[in-house]
Amino acid sequence: MISALAGPYGRNFLGDAPSWYKLSILAFLIANPILLYTAGPFITGWLLIAEFIFSLAMALKCYPLPAGGLLALEAVVLGMTSPEMVYKEVLANFEVILLLIFMVAGIYFMKDFLEFVFTRILLRVRSKWMISLLFCFLGAFLSAFLDALTVTAVIMAVAYAFYNIYHRYVSGRDLQAVHDLSCDQTLKDQQRDELKQYRGFLRNLVMHGAVGTALGGVCTLVGEPQNLLISGEMGWHFSEFFMEVAPVSMPVLAVGLLTCLLVEKAGLFGYGFKIPENIRSYLIEVTERMDAERSRRGTAKLVVQGLAGVWLIIALAFHLGAVGLIGLSVIILLTALNGTIEEHRLGHAFEEALPFTALLVVFFAVVAIIHDQHLFKPVVEYVLSLQGQGQLAAYYIANGLLSMISDNVFVATVYIAQTKVHFVQVLDQLPGIGMTGAELMAKLTVVSQSRTDVYASLPGDVALQVKAVMDQFDKLAVAINAGTNIPSVATPNGQAAFLFLLTSALAPVIRLSYGRMVMLALPYTITLSITGLLATYLFL
Repeated sequence: MISALAGPYGRNFLGDAPSWYKLSILAFLIANPILLYTAGPFITGWLLIAEFIFSLAMALKCYPLPAGGLLALEAVVLGMTSPEMVYKEVLANFEVILLLIFMVAGIYFMKDFLEFVFTRILLRVRSKWMISLLFCFLGAFLSAFLDALTVTAVIMAVAYAFYNIYHRYVSGRDLQAVHDLSCDQTLKDQQRDELKQYRGFLRNLVMHGAVGTALGGVCTLVGEPQNLLISGEMGWHFSEFFMEVAPVSMPVLAVGLLTCLLVEKAGLFGYGFKIPENIRSYLIEVTERMDAERSRRGTAKLVVQGLAGVWLIIALAFHLGAVGLIGLSVIILLTALNGTIEEHRLGHAFEEALPFTALLVVFFAVVAIIHDQHLFKPVVEYVLSLQGQGQLAAYYIANGLLSMISDNVFVATVYIAQTKVHFVQVLDQLPGIGMTGAELMAKLTVVSQSRTDVYASLPGDVALQVKAVMDQFDKLAVAINAGTNIPSVATPNGQAAFLFLLTSALAPVIRLSYGRMVMLALPYTITLSITGLLATYLFL
């Protein structure tokens, strides 16, 4: 098998991924059919989940879509699920796909305005701990209404631009020349020391901003893709989702901001770097020159983008339409009013989201396998056999641990779907509901219909029982949301925004490795995870 990889077809298979990774995927693909007919679909299904999680965990070696997609495709061919079931899962979560396609692209056309805001904070505020708090808070606030990937991309763009400007200046290179930003060999010792400090300063800020996207992402249904999945299953609109998760999300936000302040003040876990004064002075000079050269047309574009942001927040807050369609309205307004009319310029806006959108469809294929083979039934039944607050804590911990090593969207998709199936069965067992459990659940989880009206249509005693069942379902949904959003900051595997940052052109420039990112995230991981667990146990 190793010799086969040396040939042209072997070298093409999964491209530049390491040979051991290619061999692992090939071994999985060969072993799965054998195991299916020897060990049975249940054991094979669990091994397939482990293989898929492996492809997610190795995302830095190979983007999970090709390898994970092969595993899912093979499972469909082997009959572990059907194309119809995969289509059903995709169709049920179509609103999430719309979100990823149109909302991310919509925010792409607001990047200039967002970069303008972050640039002012970076250069006008002199206190490092205040800058850090503002980056963390703005990352949280923007991610609550926009998209965490795009907010992270904006922060990265600002950091990269400022590093590029100064490194070229100190290296004696103009902005048009080819230049290696990671090379400091031509610099003097003092300049190298200043750049080391500057890298640490930018590294701190982008990590505070990235963590901020997780803090805000847990709060609203558009903050993270899994939030929209959960709200869709529960029938929650924007404000209802916010109120349901607030008992957990608000304490976590407060502790996150306090953690930001603590690590900066104390200089813990690699934080506390400050920007050298001469670098700040040069960047201010360059920014002022760029502002002076900005035309009235450029200023008008910034104003329009800012107004589009106001429209976006209002439209989401009042649920004026599906989230993805609101994103499409932003695209239409900004391209029309700011003159972006060339197809190739429009196409760039969709590049960031479409690979992850395709990967999400593969997630749904794996979820279809889990449904058809009842793989999570023993786990869910065990957790649901627990009583009271212990059940909520167990859900939070289970989702949190899986989200640290796997993708949190995948984990949330599996857990919310399996939990809903369980509660449909619970409703089925209630006498006097006058319909099937599935039909009653469908009525109770429609955004356009009030649950109070549904309860009023049921007999008095039955209505109380149904309400008690749905109250517990609501709490478990919040535990899933918190568990998949909060502990996942531990590694880039769980948070798409972290993975996006780690695989960007900025990471090697500011010396942000996998290990260093985990270390920088560690204080947040500890404080946020514990706070989320306590809030889930005490306040839900």
